[in-house]
Amino acid sequence: MTAPGPTNLITDVAGIKVGNAQDGDLLSGVTVVLPDEAAVAAVDARGGAPGSRETDALDPTCLVDAVHGIVLAGGSVFGLDAASGVMHWLAERGRGFAFRAQPKVCPVVPAANLFDLTNGGDKDWGDMPPYRDLGLAACEAAGDSFDLGNAGAGLGALAGRYKGGLGSASATWNGATVGALIAVNPFGSPVIPGTPTLWAAPFEQAGEFGGSGKLEVTLTDETRSLEADTKAALIRSAAEAGQNTTIGVVATNARMTPAEAKRIAIMAADGIARAIRPIHTPYDGDVLFVLSTGAVELDEPRPFAMAMLGALAADTVARAIGRALWEAETVGGWKSFRDIHGL
Repeated sequence: MTAPGPTNLITDVAGIKVGNAQDGDLLSGVTVVLPDEAAVAAVDARGGAPGSRETDALDPTCLVDAVHGIVLAGGSVFGLDAASGVMHWLAERGRGFAFRAQPKVCPVVPAANLFDLTNGGDKDWGDMPPYRDLGLAACEAAGDSFDLGNAGAGLGALAGRYKGGLGSASATWNGATVGALIAVNPFGSPVIPGTPTLWAAPFEQAGEFGGSGKLEVTLTDETRSLEADTKAALIRSAAEAGQNTTIGVVATNARMTPAEAKRIAIMAADGIARAIRPIHTPYDGDVLFVLSTGAVELDEPRPFAMAMLGALAADTVARAIGRALWEAETVGGWKSFRDIHGL
């Protein structure tokens, strides 16, 4: 049996902290995931227009076998500068790889961004984009609890016709904990067309997104046709590529190698496909990181344990996306899921 952790957040994985920082006028923000100790990491990038930093270093064939932080940022290419602030914050605290005769440690901080430059916020930031400072502020705010919805990297996120946001969920299995943190800003829809039901509804636990999993929806021929027509209309109306993205982090306390973490990332990314349709399009920059603190050794054969953790991670990612939509609030002309459907 699996069940959510005590807070149903990624920080149910002991040794993982999360911090948000955002600017309401800018309508953008940054979310940082900080392991207490360097953690094994991997990444899976499936979108057609990704924006990222340090992801090549996470290839299991490369030298780097652990990271010191992960950054999720709004701001498109400008948002990647948030990782510079996080790197500085970590280095000042001695958290990074040390080298002989080098007074400064070198933190490894992979990052991914989402596009929120045209959401109506004031992006006239002058000489210097604010994302480095937002990265520093997110580190200062990092802890076991954090806000969802219009927070951090989710503040300026949009999800099809809905206000997107930041979501998180957790699950436990056989002594291990898996948590997901997702900033939801996709090209596709998180809602079944013609209904008030999230695609993630079948995976909901304990009413975490309003009990929408209890809504009965029959996918009639008319609904299927509406879904197809909606996809076609969206694709025809898309003026430019690269303006959408779903990015996130999966964390676990289960011990694994970099190669095993990569397999978990691949499996976990299917949770995005369960909760958003269409997904991984040429317009999206979908990137999903995995972190392992290695605190728990599973008493199961390795391939079986990884298969179970990957399946659990995919479900947890879908639930995190559902929570992001449920927790998001209307901003300006972008209405929330709850407001659109009167929930």
